[in-house]
Amino acid sequence: MARNREDFSHVNSMIINTFSYLWSATAIDAITELVDNGYKTFEVPVSSPHCWPDELSISDRKAIGTKLNQYDAKIRSLNAGGYDINLASPGANMRRKSIEHIKSVIELAADWGVSEVVISPGTRRPMISPSLESVHGWMHESLENLIPVAKQAGTRLLFENTPYCFTPTIQDLASVVSTINDDSVKIVYDVANAAYIEEDPVASLREHHESIGLVHISDTGTDTWGHDPIGTGVIDWNGLGSAVRDTCGVNNVVLEIIREENPVQEFAKAMQDLKNHGWEL
Repeated sequence: MARNREDFSHVNSMIINTFSYLWSATAIDAITELVDNGYKTFEVPVSSPHCWPDELSISDRKAIGTKLNQYDAKIRSLNAGGYDINLASPGANMRRKSIEHIKSVIELAADWGVSEVVISPGTRRPMISPSLESVHGWMHESLENLIPVAKQAGTRLLFENTPYCFTPTIQDLASVVSTINDDSVKIVYDVANAAYIEEDPVASLREHHESIGLVHISDTGTDTWGHDPIGTGVIDWNGLGSAVRDTCGVNNVVLEIIREENPVQEFAKAMQDLKNHGWEL
C-alpha cells in the first residue's frame, strides 16, 4: 500500500545523491526519508554497507525494486566508485577484479532500471608513474570488456573527473570519450572536483556539454577539496545556473553536497540557495 505523503509537486526533478547517508543508512532507507521530503530521483554510491551488490540477494533486489515503484522513486545512476578499483592498473588480475565489480554494478542497475553507471577511469602511482600511454591502453582494454555488457543491460557508462585520477580535467575526459566514439560512454562532470584543480566549471560545461551526461554540483575551496553547501566556496552559481539551463538542463544535475548531519535540511537549504542564484527549480 502506498504511504500517505504531503504534496511536494513544487519540488523539481533534480537528482539527489545519497552519499551523506553512506555510514548511517542503507540506500533504500535513505531514499525513503528523501521521498518523504519531496525528492524522487537519486544517485546512489556503491559502497558497503550503503549499497553493495554482493550483499544484496535476489529477494533483496526485488524488494527494493518494489519499494521504489511504490514510492514512485527512481535511481537515475549508480556510482561504482574509484578507490577500491582501478581499470588502468598495471596488474591484469587487478583490472579483471575491477571489471567484475563494475559488471556487478551494471547488473544491479539492470535489476532496478537504472540508466547510468558512474565509473572512474583509474589511477596511476604518484611516484615513478607508468606512462600515460600505458595507463590509457590498460583502461581501453578494460572498456572493451565493459561496453558490451553495459549496452546489453541498457545502461550508459559515465566517466567522472576526479583530482586523483590520471584524467583529472574535462579536456582529458572529453578526449577519452571522443576516442571511444560510442554513445554508451559519456562524462559526469563534477563541478567541485573541477574547481578544486582550478578549472572553470562554467566555461567547461559550455564547451564540452555534448560529451556530458550528468553534472554533479556542490561547492569547494581550492585549498581544501570539498563537496560543500552552495555559496561556501569558489563556484560561480549564477553563471553555472545559466550554463545548465543552456546545455544539459536541471533534470541532469545531481546535488552532491556531502554532510552527515541533517542532510535533509542541507538539501532543502541548497535548493533555496540555488533559487536565490537564479536557478529555475
